[in-house]
Amino acid sequence: MALVNIHFLNLQNNYLFADIAKKVNAFKVMHPKADVISLGIGDVTQPLAPAVVEAMHKAADEMATTQGFRGYGPEQGYDFLREAILKNDFLPRGIHLDVDEVFINDGAKSDTGNFQELLHWDNFIGVTDPIYPVYIDSNVMIGRCGTYRDGRWTNVRYMPITAENGFVPELPKGRPVDVIYLCYPNNPTGTVITKQEMRKWVNYALKNDALILFDAAYQAYIQDPDIPHSIYEIRGARKCAVEFRSFSKTAGFTGVRCGYTIVPKDVSVATFEGERIPLNQLWLRRQCTKFNGCSYISQRAAEAIYTPEGKAQVKSTIDYYMQNAHQMLETLRRLGYECYGGENAPYIWMRTSDGMGSWQFFEALLYGANVVCTPGVGFGPSGEGYVRFTAFGSHEKTAEALDRITKWSKK
Repeated sequence: MALVNIHFLNLQNNYLFADIAKKVNAFKVMHPKADVISLGIGDVTQPLAPAVVEAMHKAADEMATTQGFRGYGPEQGYDFLREAILKNDFLPRGIHLDVDEVFINDGAKSDTGNFQELLHWDNFIGVTDPIYPVYIDSNVMIGRCGTYRDGRWTNVRYMPITAENGFVPELPKGRPVDVIYLCYPNNPTGTVITKQEMRKWVNYALKNDALILFDAAYQAYIQDPDIPHSIYEIRGARKCAVEFRSFSKTAGFTGVRCGYTIVPKDVSVATFEGERIPLNQLWLRRQCTKFNGCSYISQRAAEAIYTPEGKAQVKSTIDYYMQNAHQMLETLRRLGYECYGGENAPYIWMRTSDGMGSWQFFEALLYGANVVCTPGVGFGPSGEGYVRFTAFGSHEKTAEALDRITKWSKK
């Protein structure tokens, strides 16, 4: 008899964005003539940079020749991309890493969900709240989160980030946390933390022999020069942190699929006998077993964003989205809404009006203005009473959505 992994049965309903899609599709069936604008799911809308497209064409042409054809590539990625990453993303910030500490993937979502496989099932995890759902759900799948009660998992330390604490999580008190998930710039709130605050987390991890899983997928959107782009800007982080990055939002690769994870050789975890096991070698072994590598064409495309032309074109697209974010902030605040984020990230985190619940506001906005947002409670209990808007739409669609929200809010 084949038995199910019962931990999968503990997952709560559908994935957040599947629930949103289901509700939006139901609305469209009932209102087939409605022109729905989505400011909810964080997918990009602008075309790939010309330098990226040119690189993909060139790589495809190579694959069409006997001399240029490539089959299976290295599971950890081609050196031409890994070296470009080190040279452009880290060296300018004074961060020195080795090529074999860079692991190319098919997007940060995969690695943030899979990396916890390396860790014992009863590690105690801590998460900022609200949080990207994949962090929790992937730990539920292995049985690490306990039971679900009153909107929370019993074996998870929730660290609220709210307007009341300035969206800066407090260090865990009481029982030490073994694994800490941090995402900055933060998804969903769009907020950031300073080097001083980040240093507190590195110091906590070093003191308590904890592991930080740091998601820096939105670092390219940081505008403030004093905000850190990488956790490795903090001394000691090489010994306690793994960093995940993505080209999805940086360069519009949501459909191309390419990103990378940094696993320093200095970071290790313990056995019950006290032996230290380097995570770099474990992750390499895992990837060689379960991953055949990101495609050659995608990696050549990613390499192209580091050329002078690519850098300028990618920056132009990021500026485009941040213009949307600034317009959204200005409009929503003028309407009297309490908003956060949008200055160093492409997300606006907005408190709902009149104490409405997140899903209640979602449906009111959908039916009243035909605009889609993301209910904040879907990101965790501290997200109740908030919604998230994304700046990844076109200028035209964003302006139209804001006009609809303005008219709806004034009714």
